[in-house]
Amino acid sequence: MPRVIERIRAVRAFRKRSKRKSTLAIADFPTKYNVEVIPRHPFLVVPKVSSERREYVPIGWKRPPTIPSDLVFVIEDASLSLFALLTSAMHMSWLRHVGGRLESRYRYSIGLVYNTFPKPPAEDSSLAKLDRLANAVLDVREGHGGSTLADLYSPDLMPSDLRAAHRALDRAVDRLYRRKPFKSDRDRFEHLLDLYSKLVVPVDCNLNQRPKGRR
Repeated sequence: MPRVIERIRAVRAFRKRSKRKSTLAIADFPTKYNVEVIPRHPFLVVPKVSSERREYVPIGWKRPPTIPSDLVFVIEDASLSLFALLTSAMHMSWLRHVGGRLESRYRYSIGLVYNTFPKPPAEDSSLAKLDRLANAVLDVREGHGGSTLADLYSPDLMPSDLRAAHRALDRAVDRLYRRKPFKSDRDRFEHLLDLYSKLVVPVDCNLNQRPKGRR
């Protein structure tokens, strides 16, 4: 296959001209991907940076053989209920208040946003009820097959049926956190912050306890 061989040689030559050590290290292996994360099962992709004008960060649900770039975080073997939580107004509130910024854009972080996000105090069976609503969001997306996620989550062009699907999902997620409706984004964040403080108190107590012994 002369064209394939030509392309392989071009990849080798391109990598050898690179100034990045990681690229130079695999220059002699031009058929190898320069990407370590190659999912084998369905996975979520969370953009590392997203416009602050969007109501929801466009989180993708992808399947192999799609290979994600280094511009996204990857969550492998994710459940529909996790997708529902991450694409909800509750999670967006947490991101807005505790996440970083690149200029004015949202900058997602695994350590600062994802790992600290308080899950609702609900049983797994209750979380599973979100699956139907998560599927509804994904179905609406597929119904707009000619549009990218950037198009679908444009603050000016977001389709009304997608917005309605998200609203239904938001209400269901809100009810998992408490029965009383939330009045605002700030109300959601204050509730999440209260949950977070209760989660970290036992950790702080254990860290502050010093073992007693002889001096």
